[in-house]
Amino acid sequence: MKYEILDLGLIDYETAWKLQDEYAAQIAAGTRPPTLLLLEHPHVYTFGRKGNANNLLWKENQLKEKGISTYWVDRGGDVTYHGPGQLVGYPLIPLNPIKPDRSQEEAMDGEDSLRPVRSDYVGYIRKLEEMLIGVLMNYGIASGQIPGKTGVWIQADVHSRCPRCKPEDRKKPAKIAAIGVKVDAKGVTRHGFALNVNPDMDYWEGIIPCGLTEPVVSLADLLNPMPTMEDVKARISVSFRKIFE
Repeated sequence: MKYEILDLGLIDYETAWKLQDEYAAQIAAGTRPPTLLLLEHPHVYTFGRKGNANNLLWKENQLKEKGISTYWVDRGGDVTYHGPGQLVGYPLIPLNPIKPDRSQEEAMDGEDSLRPVRSDYVGYIRKLEEMLIGVLMNYGIASGQIPGKTGVWIQADVHSRCPRCKPEDRKKPAKIAAIGVKVDAKGVTRHGFALNVNPDMDYWEGIIPCGLTEPVVSLADLLNPMPTMEDVKARISVSFRKIFE
């Protein structure tokens, strides 16, 4: 199955959110191919379905001073940051449904149109992580998953290369990419991943990202020279097609 990959540049969060709904409806109806949106957002904090307002550390006046918008959205997870220099990807994909067993089929007889499509939600997230890990490996950065957590992480030996990071933080794993998704009733995905390329890392001081206290890093912290956003987008596109097509 071929995917369309669109580069939207810098786009307001709410505009991109509405566009996801519009495109997902077209994909479910079969009038649009599966689509990956690549973009950057102006400064914004978003809270997922497990969002905790206590994880927002900056007060209203600080948010206004920093030019940060906030949204409560329908993806999984807690609070995260998006901003210029961070590559955000929104895959809009019809996941293959999981076939129910015979007893479930009998119970659902005649009601299929009323029930949400059951999809491999966890498997989809693992594929997103695999895709990002492959991109980072292309840059010579070893990364991986941490059991029980969502996203992509570098280990302490890689983190030790970060000149900006606090000495005590360099001894810990650090998160370089966040993931938060939604699968709608028709099995089409929304939201997605955010890879830190060269964002202003000070904005993470305003939240407890995903409710976790682990440090956060970017490609710019680990690579010299730093890759361009266009190069990262190109590598993401190749890795995405390899994993999902």
